Amino acid sequence: MTLLASAHICAAQPAAVSGVVRDSAGTAQLGVLVQLLTPDATVVGRAFTDIRGHYLVSNILPGSYRVQATVALFAPALKPNVTLRAGARTVVNLTMTTLFDSTSWLPAERRKADEPSDDWTWTLRSAANRPILRMVGDDGDLVMVSSSATESHQPSVRGRAAFTSNDGEFGGGGIHNVLTMDRREQDGSNVVLRADTGTGRVQNGIAPSTTLAAGYERQMGFASTTRTVASFQSHPELIGAGGTAGMQASELASAQRMKLGDLVDVEAGGVVYAVHTAGYALSAQPFLRVMVEPTPGWIFGYRMATSREMQSYSGMDEVQPETPVAATVAGKIRLERGRHQEVLVARRLGHGEVQLALYKDALESVALAGVGDVGAADLGALSAVANTGGVSDALTGSFRMLTAGYQAEGVNMRLTQPLTSTASVAVEYSTGRALSGNGAVTSLADTMKGLKLMKGQSAAVALKGSVPGTGTKIRAVYRWQPHNLLTAVDPYREFGDQAFLSVHLRQPFRWEGVLPPGLEASVDITNLLAQGYQPFLSADGQTLYLAQSPRVLQAGLSINF
Repeated sequence: MTLLASAHICAAQPAAVSGVVRDSAGTAQLGVLVQLLTPDATVVGRAFTDIRGHYLVSNILPGSYRVQATVALFAPALKPNVTLRAGARTVVNLTMTTLFDSTSWLPAERRKADEPSDDWTWTLRSAANRPILRMVGDDGDLVMVSSSATESHQPSVRGRAAFTSNDGEFGGGGIHNVLTMDRREQDGSNVVLRADTGTGRVQNGIAPSTTLAAGYERQMGFASTTRTVASFQSHPELIGAGGTAGMQASELASAQRMKLGDLVDVEAGGVVYAVHTAGYALSAQPFLRVMVEPTPGWIFGYRMATSREMQSYSGMDEVQPETPVAATVAGKIRLERGRHQEVLVARRLGHGEVQLALYKDALESVALAGVGDVGAADLGALSAVANTGGVSDALTGSFRMLTAGYQAEGVNMRLTQPLTSTASVAVEYSTGRALSGNGAVTSLADTMKGLKLMKGQSAAVALKGSVPGTGTKIRAVYRWQPHNLLTAVDPYREFGDQAFLSVHLRQPFRWEGVLPPGLEASVDITNLLAQGYQPFLSADGQTLYLAQSPRVLQAGLSINF
């Protein structure tokens, strides 16, 4: 029997496995260790990727194996049940996810109001331009495809048209038509153009906002990538002190991500605002992020940010800019700004991660949110309150106030863990300080005078997942903090401006021959339970409300082409 088995093995032709390893942005990864393992985890072959991300493991006995890719600063990518046939080469391409991108569903920045269009983020766009990279579904760490399909670098163009309606979103009310065009060039760079034009719900001759944006991304060598986004916003619906109507804002954002060997990941960049309303204001807000993994599974980092909208390279995933809060304070136009610094340590636990961060904030100008029709008399009365100003949205009946800043420090702890192959959970806890009202129902000016700084705590539980076989995507987060606090505890953290229950649903419609392909519906609700509202009286005696996170409802239809 031994001789027969030996003769059979010698007669079998060897098999091989090859492919390309890229990161989630589509960039080929050099020096990734790719291992071929038997079901009992015995390593039978290994190879390192070249400068184009290619690897080849040959002279392998036919059978069933696992393909695993590992490299510093990335979560391992694994493809189980790979069958190698005698005399054939099987192609297995893998997509590596960084330790921080792997939990990007609880992102380092505030969730953008247009997140229903998250398939158009740069993080996912390279995969979208090569649909074969997503064959295994939304968890999509790796796929098996033909080599001819993945190695094609022909220019490609994709588009998305969306029709959305917003209720309660500051600077985004009314009905909007959004067109996004995404072109991938032959050299691997990406160009994105986005136009958002508001229509309908014109009140008193005031039209909704319009936004134009253009983004560009390219690779600078094999270890560096840059992004640039330029945008222009027009908000005729915003009204400032003295009845000044309209605001225009230009924004130029840029960021660069660099890998220094296998140990250090550096991200640096910033955003420059130019805002025109009753006057002009310029603001430059940089960021820096450094992560080091000295030993496998342990990560140490430092992060500095001056804008809550732009804190990392992934903060530019969306080409739609946030509406800046610009108000007249002491006769000058002022924007929300501050400085956040933190040091952190993280530890991988299987497929999950636990992180501890110590932070310190020096906030120069803090924005408060509210709902209700704030009139010119109320905005004018704020001029008597030191370091305070406001701006009102005539379409949505919402407003923003700028007030004096403060300093705070605290601790943030976060645990992320996959629940199933298509669902994940994150739990977060923070300590710090926030502004609180005096509890009395008074005028807006008196309410702003009565603001006080209080210690506080916040906790969040977030779920993200998809329903297998339906294409349904669900994301829900409940972020609690005391209802009397008007600003966020640890505002530069995940969902820092989104207290209480928020839900996002996204559903593709597939009905061949009846509905066009690529049709999707989405619903996004912030503060579903309408918690944390604090009343005050307007100049004409109406009851209005301040809220750390006012309720916002966004719904729409989109089609990909």
